[in-house]
Amino acid sequence: MSDTVRGTVFGILAASIWGGMYVVSDVVLHTIPPFTLLSMRLLIGALILGVVLARRQQIRIARPDAIKLLGVGTVGFGVSLGAQFVGTHLATAINGAVITSASAAFIVLFAWLVLREPLTPIRIGAVLLASVGVLAILDLSHFDLSSSTTFGNIALIVAALTWALYSVLVRLVSKDYPTLTISFYAFIGGLIISLPASAIELGSQPIGEITVGVVLGVLYLGVISTALAMLLWNEAFALVEASRAALFFFAQPLVGVILATVLLHQPITIQLIVGGTLVILGVLVSIRADNPAPTLTPPEHT
Repeated sequence: MSDTVRGTVFGILAASIWGGMYVVSDVVLHTIPPFTLLSMRLLIGALILGVVLARRQQIRIARPDAIKLLGVGTVGFGVSLGAQFVGTHLATAINGAVITSASAAFIVLFAWLVLREPLTPIRIGAVLLASVGVLAILDLSHFDLSSSTTFGNIALIVAALTWALYSVLVRLVSKDYPTLTISFYAFIGGLIISLPASAIELGSQPIGEITVGVVLGVLYLGVISTALAMLLWNEAFALVEASRAALFFFAQPLVGVILATVLLHQPITIQLIVGGTLVILGVLVSIRADNPAPTLTPPEHT
């Protein structure tokens, strides 16, 4: 199996897991506030990967590299996920879904600027095609552009930008370290922000009654949606050019809507069929486009 095929499978699996985690998150968040839940997820993920690395005697790395990987995690799991929580709270869930779907376009841009990957018409077209598909799937009639959501929308834009930057940085550092090591240190980096935010949050939003369902939900989010899915996502960006891997992100809203249709018995609409088809076509176009021309050359770094 080629790296491209493996990376495609890993990336789509990761995004699909995230698309299906919102039902669990919605239940757990009634008991555990968001930053506290994020800290729990990161702690579980770091514990699992840390045990694996310790058994392999690979947990220690050079201090400068450790700082670098912690910084990557701070961007992705601290700033990005934190901004997404804040933005969704201050705006709306539909605003969050629409704005954060722009991460794919930002990934292509950062891949061009940071990794010097070619910015081609086909890759731009693939992102636009999939983006139109996502907008067709989502109900934009509920998108709120009123002044009351301004700060929330800004936070969501920050979330989309920083998740794109995180994904590109993962590909950059994957040249020197395996995905398992990168993911472990990235989780620790995210905790640098999530733990203090959780401490502040708990002052006004204490944890509610812990039931078996809540415990199982936290374990699912920590083991499957964090440790496994983040490892798969990082591996996808290690194997596939970032500008192509960006398209895998669109599996998240598509799977979320499909699961809502199946589990919540929502009707299958023409928007879902057309939008899903466009998302799939965008991914296929990007994957099958090998070294297309012409390309736009990124500016020289000074």
